Amino acid sequence: MPVHEIDPIRDPRWPAFLKRHPEASIFHTPEWLHALQRTYAYQPVVYTTTPPGHPLANGIAFCRIASRLTGKRLVSMPFTDHCQPLVHEPSALSELCCGLQHTSDQMPWKYVELRPLDAASLKLPEVFHISKSSVLHTLNLSSDCGKIFQNFHKSCVQRRIRHAEREHLTYEVGRSEALLAKFYGLQLVMRQKHQLPPQPIAWFRHLIDCLGEHLTIRVASKDAKPVASIITLSYKQTTIYKYGCSDPAHYRLSGIIALLWQAIQAAKQNGAVQFDMGRSECHQTGLLRFKDRWGASRSCLTYYRYPQAAGGMREEGWQMRLGRQVFARMPERLLMATGKLLYKHIG
Repeated sequence: MPVHEIDPIRDPRWPAFLKRHPEASIFHTPEWLHALQRTYAYQPVVYTTTPPGHPLANGIAFCRIASRLTGKRLVSMPFTDHCQPLVHEPSALSELCCGLQHTSDQMPWKYVELRPLDAASLKLPEVFHISKSSVLHTLNLSSDCGKIFQNFHKSCVQRRIRHAEREHLTYEVGRSEALLAKFYGLQLVMRQKHQLPPQPIAWFRHLIDCLGEHLTIRVASKDAKPVASIITLSYKQTTIYKYGCSDPAHYRLSGIIALLWQAIQAAKQNGAVQFDMGRSECHQTGLLRFKDRWGASRSCLTYYRYPQAAGGMREEGWQMRLGRQVFARMPERLLMATGKLLYKHIG
């Protein structure tokens, strides 16, 4: 069967398909894709075996990335932890993968990358090789809030939630420019601490503009000073903890802990059955332990590429280690400018 390309932002069949597909996520939506397009000039495309004029039966969403620094490639999906191929029929998946191979061989693409949420349910051709493995934490929200709270680690989560309550932090919730400014100020502090440039503020503005009520910013403050902030995304019955940042000088206030607990309760109240705590690298033992203590379940995230990257999977290279040393010494404005220049090349 032939493989077809559609524009997921303009083709009305795509959002209709997502609405009825049980594995569709916020990262498949035209709104997320439009934010990527507006910020980084990536070109969204969906490959499907469904011919024009018929309701979609399947689809794999990608962005075309054209970078002079890092090469041209197809990625499903840039700046996301996962983007499940929405294909159930083995024959259709086989045809789509063959089409992707052909596209990669005929076009000047460096590679095609798939980032499935559930790789075990797919039978990818052997030419797609593992490029990266990491860990995803998800919290089941089927129990009542009292039971969910009881499953938290007593000293590392429960006690810190109560400690934050005693600190009389003030909280703001919304998606205003003022809240974004508070979030981004903390994001700058955190990224500088981790020796990395921040994503451009335009990315967050475009997310707010495109996702609307699907995005929520939460800010915790002490004596009118922002000390922690998180951004969550909601779609269907899943809420995703996408971004978080805090002021290291006020870590003892447990602002992030308090905000996460508020987000979990709000997700439960709004009908969510799952709280996605995001991806962690396998070597990030501290972050893995932090998420474990919320009672979240681990699963393996496996990314695949065609053709196989030279040298297979590699840890952080010397270029990034050198870059971190440079980033750590950059003044704030230069660090922001660096992020604005670099991120479009690394999706």
